[in-house]
Amino acid sequence: MLEQVLTELRNWFRVRDAHGGVYPGTYTVENGKIALPFLREGQYYRVLGSVFNDGLHRYGDETDALRDETFDGSVWALAVPRAVIDLAEEITAWQTKYGNAAQSPYQSESFGGYSYTKAAGASGAGGTWQSVFAARLNAYRKI
Repeated sequence: MLEQVLTELRNWFRVRDAHGGVYPGTYTVENGKIALPFLREGQYYRVLGSVFNDGLHRYGDETDALRDETFDGSVWALAVPRAVIDLAEEITAWQTKYGNAAQSPYQSESFGGYSYTKAAGASGAGGTWQSVFAARLNAYRKI
């Protein structure tokens, strides 16, 4: 979910260094690991230009094994704020609890003396995680 949140924000929180956080080059993934001496253990990074490994990863995370390959591309060193990571975790919990109901085409239902009406946006669609968390996401959004 963190990758989806960063994409939605259009903000990857690249490290501000002499390289602008972007390190182009030829990289080799061997035995599910990649050597990136410019990253710290646990730091998030984004891979671009890979056939098998494009996307968001966490350096040194054994559960995030990469697929072996050699590729010409770039690696973005990221400094994602803890608040954004926590927000992504909240969104994941919200999706688990309300995601199916939010995507339902039904806006109201009534049976056996019970009824409910789901809140809807201006379009009449149910709330998505983007709309539910919009106010909190906007603080980090890049236009």
